[in-house]
Amino acid sequence: MTEPLDLARLQRRLAEFAAARNWQPYHTPKNLVAALSVEASELVEIFQWLTPEESSRVMADPDTAHRVTDEVADVLAYLLQFCDVLGVDPLAALAAKIDRNERRFPVPGAQGASERPQPPEE
Repeated sequence: MTEPLDLARLQRRLAEFAAARNWQPYHTPKNLVAALSVEASELVEIFQWLTPEESSRVMADPDTAHRVTDEVADVLAYLLQFCDVLGVDPLAALAAKIDRNERRFPVPGAQGASERPQPPEE
């Protein structure tokens, strides 16, 4: 039986993979964030000329679905390695960001909230 996946275990596997190949000297924050950007761009490339409707159906094509999942894995791998090198807890960072966004963008109609819709912000 396989163990359940969690971020810490995946980060350890990525670190062990890099260590076994002596890649740590190359895994600087600058290099990792550059690689993250490249992989995110490769994910964007899959969707670049699709209509909104086509992009919603991208996972229906097995070949395209495989490309999407591979690029998602690459993006996540570099993000986790980047966080590991800098000592950032990605789940805590996300939770804190969601908290800030909930305060910045209250539910329309709530006390003090603007009635004008606000664009999403990351």
